[in-house]
Amino acid sequence: MMIFKKVEQISNHIEIKIREKLSRHPIIYAFIGGIGVISFWRGVWRMIDYAMESYTSIEVIQNAGGVQSLWWDGPLSIAFGMLLLLPTGLFISSFIGTEIAISGLKGEKKIVTKTEQEVGEEVQESTKIEREIKDIDNHMKYIEELLKKK
Repeated sequence: MMIFKKVEQISNHIEIKIREKLSRHPIIYAFIGGIGVISFWRGVWRMIDYAMESYTSIEVIQNAGGVQSLWWDGPLSIAFGMLLLLPTGLFISSFIGTEIAISGLKGEKKIVTKTEQEVGEEVQESTKIEREIKDIDNHMKYIEELLKKK
C-alpha cells in the first residue's frame, strides 16, 4: 500500500510539472490532448470490434494491405492514449469533467437527484456568500478611504 502512495505522489509531481510547461503553449497542449483522446477511444473501438469478430466467429476482416486485425492493437492504442492523457492531467477532465470529480470528492449529489428544497438551500447559501463578499468589499473600500485621508 505504501508503494502505491509513493507512486501516486511521484506521478502527481510529474503531472504538475508537465501541466505547467504545456499551459504556456495551449495549441500544443490541445494537440497532445486531442491525440490522446482519439487514441484512447480508437483502442476501445478496436477491442470491441475484435471481441465481436471473435464472438461471432466471423472471419477477421482484412484491410487494403491484407493485414489481419491484431488482438493487441486496441490495448496498445488505449495505453498510448493514457500515456498522453494521464501526465498532462487531461484523462479525468476529458472523460468525466472536473465539476463531477470535485462534486464526488465533496460527496455532493447530482443536480437531477437533489430535491427542490436542497437546490433552494444551495441558492440561499450562494446568495448569502455573495452578500458577505459585498460587505467585505464595502469594508475594504471604507478602510482604503480612511487610510487615504491620513
